[in-house]
Amino acid sequence: MGVYLGFDTSNYTTSVAIYDSDSNKIEHKKRLLPVKKGERGIRQSDAVFYHNIALPILANDLFSTTTFNQKIKAVGVSNSPRNVENSYMPCFLAGVSVAQTLASVNGIECMNFSHQQGHIIAALYSANKLELINQKFIAFHLSGGTTEILLVTPSDKNVIDTQIIAQSSDLKAGQAVDRVGVMLGLDFPAGMELDRLACLSEKQYKIKPSVKGLDCSFSGVENKCKKMINDGCKSEDIARYCIEYIYCTLDLITTKLIGEYKDMPLVFSGGVMSNSIIRNRFVEKYNAYFAAPEFSSDNAAGIAILASIKDNLL
Repeated sequence: MGVYLGFDTSNYTTSVAIYDSDSNKIEHKKRLLPVKKGERGIRQSDAVFYHNIALPILANDLFSTTTFNQKIKAVGVSNSPRNVENSYMPCFLAGVSVAQTLASVNGIECMNFSHQQGHIIAALYSANKLELINQKFIAFHLSGGTTEILLVTPSDKNVIDTQIIAQSSDLKAGQAVDRVGVMLGLDFPAGMELDRLACLSEKQYKIKPSVKGLDCSFSGVENKCKKMINDGCKSEDIARYCIEYIYCTLDLITTKLIGEYKDMPLVFSGGVMSNSIIRNRFVEKYNAYFAAPEFSSDNAAGIAILASIKDNLL
């Protein structure tokens, strides 16, 4: 038990978190990477640069306001997108460098985890369901770079192991949201603003999602929304169509999953899952577990918690 520090430097957000395992409380700071108006992402070299600028600022903000007084027992950091061989993005090197340096200076352990593991654990923490790490469950991870549905199992080595059981064959759900949002003149990442726009629409759509087996495709939603823009449709109706398409796709896949995996708990993580329309329907229909919005988008909270759990498994 004690206090654990976490770092996450994804392709979208710089994040630092402290987790007090005695009180089960999290304190964290994060900052979105700057993306130029009209662009749909950021180069890895720029991401590393902006992380290196933001990390000391966020760490200073966190440590100057934290209410936790204990000595840090260990540091956790996301060093890859997923916990599989050859999963790599340069942006994570910024967090790894700082985490390893802090650990060496303080004579404590630095533990590596995947960004995806952090998302899942943050969702469990936010939903007050951390005990699920002791059993099998289904985790949805939908973000700007990932659309995967995972069978999650307990692991002494990694805390949790994941196996992909369904995924997008082309465009990711978060990419669809961001591309449609940018087409509508919204800032990148566009999830929150697209959610707001979609809630203004009263349109109803009959959607036939593209699902083969358990895998899905989201390229069709981008093409349809382009056509709607060219046809002069209202921005809120276009936003609504995009969200409804994603919801209908996930709903069909979930129905199939329940038929195959029966009563396994369903956990939803990733920035796309902070959407209010999708969240409210899934909670009502499936009694699914969702992260609060601040724990849905990229954050270091899950990484700090993972460090605590692994430290106590050793």
